[in-house]
Amino acid sequence: MSLPPKDSLAAMAVTRFGLGARPGEIARVAADPQGWLKAQVRAEAAPVPLNPVGLPFPDSRARLADFATYRAAEKAAGADLDRRRSSGEMFRQGIAAEMLGRISVATTTDAPFAERWVLFWSNHFTVSTRKSQELDAVAASFEREAIRPHVFGRFETLLIASCHHPAMLLYLDQPSSLGPNSRAGLRRTAGLNENLAREIMELHTLGVNAGYTQADVTEFARVLTGWSVGRRDQPAEIAGGFMYRPNLHEPGARTVFGHAYPAGDEDQALRVLADLAASGKTATHLATKLATHFVSDTPDPRLVRRLAEAYRDSRGDLAVLAHTLIEAPEAWIETAAKVKTPYELLVSAYRAVDQAPRDYGREVNGPLNLLGQRPLSAPQPNGWSDRAADWAAPDALVKRLQWAQGFAASYANQVDPVQLATDALGTRLRPLTLATLQRAESRKEALAVLLMSPEFQRR
Repeated sequence: MSLPPKDSLAAMAVTRFGLGARPGEIARVAADPQGWLKAQVRAEAAPVPLNPVGLPFPDSRARLADFATYRAAEKAAGADLDRRRSSGEMFRQGIAAEMLGRISVATTTDAPFAERWVLFWSNHFTVSTRKSQELDAVAASFEREAIRPHVFGRFETLLIASCHHPAMLLYLDQPSSLGPNSRAGLRRTAGLNENLAREIMELHTLGVNAGYTQADVTEFARVLTGWSVGRRDQPAEIAGGFMYRPNLHEPGARTVFGHAYPAGDEDQALRVLADLAASGKTATHLATKLATHFVSDTPDPRLVRRLAEAYRDSRGDLAVLAHTLIEAPEAWIETAAKVKTPYELLVSAYRAVDQAPRDYGREVNGPLNLLGQRPLSAPQPNGWSDRAADWAAPDALVKRLQWAQGFAASYANQVDPVQLATDALGTRLRPLTLATLQRAESRKEALAVLLMSPEFQRR
């Protein structure tokens, strides 16, 4: 299977593997599009977002400590704890700052493939603030702490980091899971919570059709008992972070997905996670998701096989997986089959006009709410949909047009829409779209047409 010409490869590298072209970017990578992508496969290419003055954001421990302090104060004051009041507003402001920092990285980075790789794994390991107010405090820190440092390392490391993070533990109710025969379980009536065990197997590793049973989920849930979040009264190095509570752990040997595990403490769960990460079922599940995300909702089986083999042969090395994707000819089909999610659309538009949003409410949260992808609010643990049809319904297109007209009103006077179209799309720009832009009555109309063109909406 041969590759398209270099100029087509450059346009695809920037728009499919990246996050949309900034002015001159397609021309800059045209000499070696695949080399440009491979150079981004390194940890430093996925930086941690900073606050507006360039300082780190508070970590999850600090955020949970603040949450506990504010909730205690509200309770003492007789506040209605079922309503979001002063603490809720404070943490929503924290989320706003974090998300503005995140989109600032995406709109300005010179390593957009690395950033897209981060976005893929953040959606794979979804946490959402829809579950509880406590998650408002830590959901935004999840990507910074559990995902970004490990996206080009081993999948097992990424998996463990995600399972250890308080945002994932709280989102899937793991702190409430109690082994019935544990020391604490013999004194209480609470029991197992299977949410984390089920989602690790169904979504994060093996996949829903891997052949595991309800008994496997229950056994894994028993293995995971004891994994929790440190309370406020714990030592500083534990409070608000991962904490193993041996008095909650269900004792005894377990069998999960055909593997026997002797009795143990936290190490018992770590052994199960290692085996799940090494499974051929996990290799195929992740390969299918990657091929679907980057190329098509119905990816070439040869691409899926390449990725799965690379995963197995490298023992889950995500850098090897990224290189395999870049080198696979099946990943470079000229058809742009994927519809951008609202977040991808917003990022690509800002990259096209060489700007970064500054007002979170007006330029980020408002548009993403309108377009159906409110930040940190995925409706289910399987994250935001990666299927083109789910973002291209008629009512969704009407809302995209409304957003495009507003965006064009803000930026049309700063750009030449015809030149911008060439810069943003390269060889993907269709003659019909170019002619329509040239005939537009105003720059505002032309920019809105470009943003709504099939080649800009797709990647």
